[in-house]
Amino acid sequence: MTQPDTVVPLHGKAEVRKPSSSEQIWGKAVMALGYTAVPVIMVRAQCRLGINATQFNILVQLLEYWRSPERRPFPTKKEIAGRIGLTEKTVQLNIRALEKAALVRREQRKSPAGDWSSNVYHLDGLIERVRKLEPEFSEERRKRAEERRKVETPRGQRGAASP
Repeated sequence: MTQPDTVVPLHGKAEVRKPSSSEQIWGKAVMALGYTAVPVIMVRAQCRLGINATQFNILVQLLEYWRSPERRPFPTKKEIAGRIGLTEKTVQLNIRALEKAALVRREQRKSPAGDWSSNVYHLDGLIERVRKLEPEFSEERRKRAEERRKVETPRGQRGAASP
């Protein structure tokens, strides 16, 4: 059997991809099941955002359910409670506090049959607050890098203009 003219056979070894740092830490099998993006600012500024550990955990759960910008998360309170070992009432009270802090907005959702279903959660307030903190965190990073360069530069060259 001959190959069509458009097929170019590959010769040599296939390129081996180096595991990501996350794969090196957690293992490829764990990372293959997925991960959740939590901005470092959200972790480092938890207290400044005014959220306690339970509320932070609930927000991380909501982020895990949010897989596409066009489709907001809509887990049930029961699902969230089961994942983090709380009662539905505790989840409800903490989501209410997140709403009061304007970090989360709930939207009631109906099933196709017209029955009330789980809420849709909008995290626009959280996103806005984290984004407002970004310039401060970027400036802090810039200052750290500048200080590191100063320390790493020999004393006799510290006053010289850097490239």
